[in-house]
Amino acid sequence: MIRGTEFHPKCDLLFCVLFLARLNYIQFKFINNNMHILLGLLGTVVTILILLNKLGVDIGWLNPYLWNKRRNWKKKYEGNPVFKLNNPLDVTALLMVAAAKADGDMVQEQKVKILSLFQSEFHLSPQDAGDLMISSVHLLGDGEEVRTKTDKILAPLLPEFKDSQIESALSLRSL
Repeated sequence: MIRGTEFHPKCDLLFCVLFLARLNYIQFKFINNNMHILLGLLGTVVTILILLNKLGVDIGWLNPYLWNKRRNWKKKYEGNPVFKLNNPLDVTALLMVAAAKADGDMVQEQKVKILSLFQSEFHLSPQDAGDLMISSVHLLGDGEEVRTKTDKILAPLLPEFKDSQIESALSLRSL
């Protein structure tokens, strides 16, 4: 190390304090000398925003908190509801209907078989089994997303599946 280049910790601290004080002084002088320009620009921006608001232009996008809130709401409520299922029974029913509709629309025999499986395996009343079938068909839509992203549908619910539910779902797959 070159002699005279090492710094003492107290000298380092003093140097930093002096440097920051000098930087503050320069900024203070700049703001004081140009305050009229800064206030003029600020007033112009505010005036333009007020006039745009009065003309009916939406300037709400300038608020970053509101923008983030809208973005989160849009992500939550405009997504596919298939990915928000929170009941293993609903997901299993959806996958059963998706398997039945893999080759096109379901025929009457498939509908009757699925309804009887819902009643026997899920212990549902005929009315509840019909409602579950209707909601599963509605959620399925064309079924493309369910077939391609099955892992994303099942991922949030894997910890909720009990061993008996997994065995029951696997046995239904083979029917």
